[in-house]
Amino acid sequence: MEKIFYSFMETQFGTLLLASTEKGMKRIMLSGSNQLNQLRQEFGKNQLRENKNFNENAAEQLRQYFQGKRKQFSLPLDLEGTDFQKQVLWAVQEVLYGTTQSYKEIAQKIGNPRAVRAVGNANRTNPLPIIIPCHRIIGSDGSMTGYGGGIDLKRKLLEFEKANV
Repeated sequence: MEKIFYSFMETQFGTLLLASTEKGMKRIMLSGSNQLNQLRQEFGKNQLRENKNFNENAAEQLRQYFQGKRKQFSLPLDLEGTDFQKQVLWAVQEVLYGTTQSYKEIAQKIGNPRAVRAVGNANRTNPLPIIIPCHRIIGSDGSMTGYGGGIDLKRKLLEFEKANV
């Protein structure tokens, strides 16, 4: 049974729950009152171990990001999902700090231009928001579309990045 090491981190955008395995970062849960319960439901409480030190490298890189000093992350990731979902998330990870791309552009980037909705679904299930910057993905018309932390947080993250480019 794989152990999941978790810790909490305060940011100007709320509390984050960081979770990782020996292989790398597994989850970042955005601010919300049920973070730990969600993690328990997903992995079972016997797998979970609170361990702030284990996530310290990720927390430090996120602190730098939230100070406007870090534009990219260099962390090992323990990504799950279908090959398609992983392909989408790797493409999303390449979207540069302070910029946006549309779901359609991501679909084209992965060589599947008709998969716009599937790209949206893969983005919606992104287990590592901020590190895999799904907040940078917008509608083709420039509209702010769904985000796990809510449209308001998505807008704030984009504004924060544009102010710190």
